[in-house]
Amino acid sequence: MKLVKLVLLFSVFISTSVFAAEGLIAIKSQHSVTQTLDNLSEGLTAKGMTVFSRIDHQAGASKVGKQLRATSLLIFGNPNVGTPLMQCQQSIAMDLPQKMLAWQDEQGQVWLGYNDPLYLAQRHDIDMDSPCYAVLEKVSVVLENFAQAASQ
Repeated sequence: MKLVKLVLLFSVFISTSVFAAEGLIAIKSQHSVTQTLDNLSEGLTAKGMTVFSRIDHQAGASKVGKQLRATSLLIFGNPNVGTPLMQCQQSIAMDLPQKMLAWQDEQGQVWLGYNDPLYLAQRHDIDMDSPCYAVLEKVSVVLENFAQAASQ
């Protein structure tokens, strides 16, 4: 049964995702950049997550007289999850709190991307046998759920 769930999850993931860069998961959004991050923020808050900041890179570019398609970053997290990860490997703090980036590409398609938690395990040398690896596997599923909900 677990294998069936993994195959289904993988098929959904492949149909909506693209790897734009190593360690980045990106999915298509049916909404604008603003609406995608509004949806994400509402979903995170409803589940007790803390939204720390929202950065509008397009607005920043405009302030210095430069053009940039819609590009915004949402920074969020939960110390109950992040702290134990940092206790396992303090360097993972470089990638915490979590972030999701929404951007509009040259064709007008909006994407929602985030760091693959299992890539972070590799980057910060968290062994697959470590209890923290299991936490990152759960975080991976949670982030995918938040991203799907925000972009559909």
